[in-house]
Amino acid sequence: MASMRIDFISDIVCPWCAIGLYSLEAAAARIPGLALDLHFHPFELNPGMGPEGQDIEEHLAEKYGASPAQLTGSRQAIRDRGAELGFTFNMEARSRIYNTRDGHRLLHWADEAFGGTVQRTLKLSLLKAYFTDGRNVSDPAVLLELATAAGLPETEARELLASDRYAAEVEAAEAEVHRQGIHAVPAIVVNQRHLIQGGQSVEVFEKLLRQVLDEA
Repeated sequence: MASMRIDFISDIVCPWCAIGLYSLEAAAARIPGLALDLHFHPFELNPGMGPEGQDIEEHLAEKYGASPAQLTGSRQAIRDRGAELGFTFNMEARSRIYNTRDGHRLLHWADEAFGGTVQRTLKLSLLKAYFTDGRNVSDPAVLLELATAAGLPETEARELLASDRYAAEVEAAEAEVHRQGIHAVPAIVVNQRHLIQGGQSVEVFEKLLRQVLDEA
C-alpha cells in the first residue's frame, strides 16, 4: 500500500473545491494500492462577510461581474460535474453564501486532535450541508450538529464555537497560503512538492498521481 500526502487548500462554500475533492478521490480509487493521506487547509473566499451572509446571485454579480446568463450556465456545469462524481449540487436550496471561519476552526481542531479521517468526515459533511441541503454553515447550531455527527465531542465543540479558539491558527495558515502565491482554490499539493489547481477531471488527477508514484 502506497501512501501519498495531500494538502488540500479549499473553502467550504466553493463548488469547485467540492468537485476537486471528489475528482481527486475518484482518481486515487483507480490506482490499486494507493491511499491518500488527506489534510485540509483553510482558505476563506469571503473573510469579511457578516454572519447573515449574502444572496448568492447578488454576491456573484458584485464580486465577479457575472450576468444572469453566465450564472445559469455555470450552475448547470457545476450540477453536471457533481452528478458525474456522485455529488448533488442543489442550487435551488443554496440561495445564500456565508462566512466560513468557524467551519475552518472546527476542521483545524478535527485534524489536530483526532486525525485526518475525522477531519475528512467533517469536511464532506460541511460540503453536503451547504451544497446539497442548503444549510447555513455559519450557524453555530448547524456546525455543532455536523461536528458531533463527525465524531467530535459535543461539549468541546460547543465551547470552541463559543470562543475564538484556533482563529489565530486559521489566520496564520491562510496567510502562509497567500505567501506561497496561492490566491484561488482548490489548490492541491501532492507530497509537499507538486501543485495542481482547480476542479480538474478525474483523468487529470489520475495522470498526476501516477506520475508522482513513478517518480517515487
